[in-house]
Amino acid sequence: AVKGLADTTASKRMAVALDDVADQLERGRTLSSALNKHNNVFGRLFVSIVHVGENTGKLDQAFLQLSFYLEREQETRKQIKAATRYPMFVMIAIVIAMVIMNIVVIPIFAEMFLSFGAELPLMTRILLATSNFFITKWPYLVVGITLGVFLLIRYLRTDNGRYKWDRTKLKLPVVGSIFERTLLGRFARSFSMMLVSGVPLTSALNLVAEAVNNTFMAERILGMRKNIEKGESLSRVASSSKLFTPLVLQMISVGEETGRVDELLAEVAEFYEREVDYDLKSLTSKIEPILISIVAGMVLILALG
Repeated sequence: AVKGLADTTASKRMAVALDDVADQLERGRTLSSALNKHNNVFGRLFVSIVHVGENTGKLDQAFLQLSFYLEREQETRKQIKAATRYPMFVMIAIVIAMVIMNIVVIPIFAEMFLSFGAELPLMTRILLATSNFFITKWPYLVVGITLGVFLLIRYLRTDNGRYKWDRTKLKLPVVGSIFERTLLGRFARSFSMMLVSGVPLTSALNLVAEAVNNTFMAERILGMRKNIEKGESLSRVASSSKLFTPLVLQMISVGEETGRVDELLAEVAEFYEREVDYDLKSLTSKIEPILISIVAGMVLILALG
């Protein structure tokens, strides 16, 4: 079966990994240990679920759970890309328009205004000065922007930079609540999948911390795990983490009382996924007024100048 998948996959990297997995299986290794050798393709979450499926004799169910989880993740990513495509296009168009105005259009007016020999209004002087800066100092501008982007990317790759950015993302206007609900849905979905598969609670929290792909949230989840190891209940540590909405806390609490935490978390995941779907579909209409205001501001400044 693994060799068949290696022959049919469109990804060369996946095909190489699967061929190696098949070779290792023929040598007597378990599927989870063979997959674990290719952690750049199969993450810890994936390998752990497969490992549990092997030990419980429910490998088919483990793969079904993983496929459903990964399909939902992929669908959410596609929706986010589709929702942000229009705003990004508009912002790029605005930047291009600004550059053309400053380099091509304004200099023509500048020559005409100079021939008047009169004192120009402040806004006009600002526009002319900006245009002059673009034309004469553009190498410094390019170097400054390139250096700024390089330093920003380098900072975001550090532990402290990534932590601060992951925390800031959740507080951004308009999109912050979407990021938060996406993470909560991912937490609920992956945690529910772990518990259904039979992964121990503390191990499940470790893996969920990696699955959410947000260092700020991961730190809080690992803090929950430490408190559970001290003997506290899941609902109590979830409440003290100040990470979850009342809905999640209520579902965890009821799930603990009824012994159905996994089922209730799956329902929470579906609720948040539906909300995120709706928000992403209406995101463009929310961002449009902001973009129109930016364009209007630019046109106003040019008109006053």
